[in-house]
Amino acid sequence: MAKWSLPPKGGHMDRRTGIYLQTMTMRDIEERQKVNDVLIVPLGATEAHGPNAPIGEDIFLVTRMAEAVAERTGCTVSEPLWFGSHPYHHLGMPTTVPIPEDTFNEFLRAMIAGFWNMGFRKQILLNGHGQEYVIPTAIHQFAKKYRVPALIINLNWYHAVPTHFKLKSEGGPYETPFIHADEAETSWCLALFPELMKQEWAVDNKPFGFLPEGHVDKAGNLLRRPINWYGHVGAGPIEIKAYIEGVVGKPSLAKAEKALPGVEALLDYLEKLVTDIMETFPPGKLPPAEYVTERTKEELEPILKGPAKGGKSIYSLGWPP
Repeated sequence: MAKWSLPPKGGHMDRRTGIYLQTMTMRDIEERQKVNDVLIVPLGATEAHGPNAPIGEDIFLVTRMAEAVAERTGCTVSEPLWFGSHPYHHLGMPTTVPIPEDTFNEFLRAMIAGFWNMGFRKQILLNGHGQEYVIPTAIHQFAKKYRVPALIINLNWYHAVPTHFKLKSEGGPYETPFIHADEAETSWCLALFPELMKQEWAVDNKPFGFLPEGHVDKAGNLLRRPINWYGHVGAGPIEIKAYIEGVVGKPSLAKAEKALPGVEALLDYLEKLVTDIMETFPPGKLPPAEYVTERTKEELEPILKGPAKGGKSIYSLGWPP
């Protein structure tokens, strides 16, 4: 049996590029927080995106976005949460790994608490998956449980640039509306990680619902219809029966140039968000306790000080997180 060449020459997630939290030492983190203490936490899923795209597509979208913004602003990015919550109609799809809402909420709430205890008390949960109806619950559970000053923001990337998903008939670049693994989403993938795509393998299908058009919205609720895309059961088919290909639309129509203006606009917004947070709350500063919690100064002082500086951890307020 051949011997291994050790140590390995390189890895995939262990490069010290000054962006990812998990590659930093405790001292690295402490020094970084003196300059910028915003943490971006990419959230996504492992799910079917057709034969032409990686099943981690939702994560690669938000990690590429977060990396670019971290390079520009000096904020930090956590390694992503690869598995997410899923709506009813995703169940059973090959290569999709759905996590129950309660489990996902508890896990995410614990992540928020751990990052807060680490000193990252300003967090942007950058979501790239259809679970925008679940994430706010974890944020509010964290706030109810600990009642400590913090700035925790859930940003679903597609909500930041809704005008960049217009159809050609509306003056936009797309022939079909944004749904899932389709023309629009695949165009963004080609703009952000073309090396992972296999467009020659793309297959198309035709989305359909049971009610007339105009009632139920599509991905991101970008059409502003009365019923959110996740606000129903039974108004449309489940994917395993209607869209076994893993796409809902026409990814064959995708082109990077269709998405590039939107990508630029989104990165500009993310940069502005991080910059505005830091200008409003410079390193070490938080929303004023007297306005965001009923805890007393005496209660908060050791928690805000933190265990590394002779105070207490957030977990002294309760466990499990």
